[in-house]
Amino acid sequence: MNLSSPQEIVERALELSRADGCMVLVREASTANLRWAGNSLTTNGVTRGREVTVIALTESAKGTSVGVTARSGLRGDDLADLVRAAETASRDAAPSEDARPLLGPESAGTGDTWDAPPATTSISVFSEFAPGLGRAFERRGAAGHLLYGYAEHSVTSTFLGSSTGLRLRHDQPSGTVDLNAKSAPPETGGGHSIWVGQATRDFTDIDVDGLDAELTRRMRWGARTVELPAGRYETLLPPAAVADMMISLYQSAGARDAAEGRTVFSAADGGTRVGERLSELPLSLRSDPAEPGLECAPFVLASTPGREITAFDNGLPLRRTDWISDGRLAALRQTRHSAELTGLPVTAHTDNLVLEQPDATGTLDDMIAGTERGLLLTCLWYIRPVDPQTLLLTGLTRDGVYLVEDGEVSGAVNNFRFNESPVSLLERVTETGATVPGLSRESGDYFPRTAMPPMRVPDFNMSTVSQAS
Repeated sequence: MNLSSPQEIVERALELSRADGCMVLVREASTANLRWAGNSLTTNGVTRGREVTVIALTESAKGTSVGVTARSGLRGDDLADLVRAAETASRDAAPSEDARPLLGPESAGTGDTWDAPPATTSISVFSEFAPGLGRAFERRGAAGHLLYGYAEHSVTSTFLGSSTGLRLRHDQPSGTVDLNAKSAPPETGGGHSIWVGQATRDFTDIDVDGLDAELTRRMRWGARTVELPAGRYETLLPPAAVADMMISLYQSAGARDAAEGRTVFSAADGGTRVGERLSELPLSLRSDPAEPGLECAPFVLASTPGREITAFDNGLPLRRTDWISDGRLAALRQTRHSAELTGLPVTAHTDNLVLEQPDATGTLDDMIAGTERGLLLTCLWYIRPVDPQTLLLTGLTRDGVYLVEDGEVSGAVNNFRFNESPVSLLERVTETGATVPGLSRESGDYFPRTAMPPMRVPDFNMSTVSQAS
């Protein structure tokens, strides 16, 4: 048996299935990458990969049981073995509490052209990016700095078929670039270290010269160093750092967990906090599969059952969802099952996120100019949850904390460990600027499609001084 196309794999797997219900997902991934260190390219490559997931359903008097198997590098009759393994797992499993009838074509979303070959990328995607990178190498070398980093572009075509006749396909392009400059070699301690990054769909919008100019500016800021103690500081967060915090908020915004009293979004008297004010500013937090520049799958694609994202909802149409509207919590991430439990509308997970304040037009530079004394916190990392009831997070600053005095950046500051909740930040934020694309340093590898404003917090909690560099 030679199954040359993902569409053929979907059809053959459904033919082979003896389960009461079946879903098949085939993901074709094409990736190109560049890596550089010490002002020179070190590696580049192109990869292709295919993963096949079979989800088998077994109906019984007790409910619907699910078996999921996935395999890469599928060959010949491996497909039949994969289908049989999913069916065996399904028969052995306990009934799934989030089970719902599978969607058919009449109630599903719309996708890309089913019959077209999988989308691909190649090393040529960097044809405009690479010359700019070469110029950055020259400038860093002339300044006595070292440039490190990584650029990756991927296109993933996902094909979804089900025993109810569903046939949907989505092509997702995604790219990121990370630039890390150091003023001295790593073996000497690295000197001042700074990071900038950007997400992209196709690398045509990456301005390497502009990113390198920002590196130059931050290196200049770091010419003077200042040691500060732990404490609460007025702090400016650029869009990348705001994205770090808002992604954490979004990932914690599951409706079922909130309804069961497990999270910061649980109401004190039971139920959820939907409708409550989270910020005095008229902020909105939204996801929209059609968001310009941040386009993502317009229907649910999931490989397993789950509390917040479930394969039972595969194909469910996704539209714009306001998670926060005019400063109030408007929705939580819902499956069809959790929506029945909470009595709230179905608002499924969508793979992008935008925070915005209407009519806010200021830039980060404008906010710096309006700061008498405070910190500019460019980069967060190693963020971990501490308390789900308050969504308290802890993490470290990295690659650029700066002191702002009298409207100007006056020097680089030591690193800190911070303890903050993104929900508390929304309560305390006093100013935001215009929303622009911003790549999360912590989460950008798997959640790159974000747009955020710069943000001013009057009392960001730097809990301890950190020796991290």
